[in-house]
Amino acid sequence: MIEDLKSTEIINKVGGKYKLTALIQKRLEELLEGGRPLIEDAKGKTQLEIVVQEILQDKIAIDPGTDDTNKLKD
Repeated sequence: MIEDLKSTEIINKVGGKYKLTALIQKRLEELLEGGRPLIEDAKGKTQLEIVVQEILQDKIAIDPGTDDTNKLKD
């Protein structure tokens, strides 16, 4: 899972390391507040693993229409 965070695929998918960090932070906050995972195989995974899989499966992304990294597109 940590290897997924180091890969250029996930970094390029969201537009850089800083945007990736912001997206992960925002989505983790949503999950901690009771949000449901958007992937089917979430059972037994940590919340960070869920977020990484959601990004890799294009379930969440930063809204490209804004510069605000606090807005998620799902």
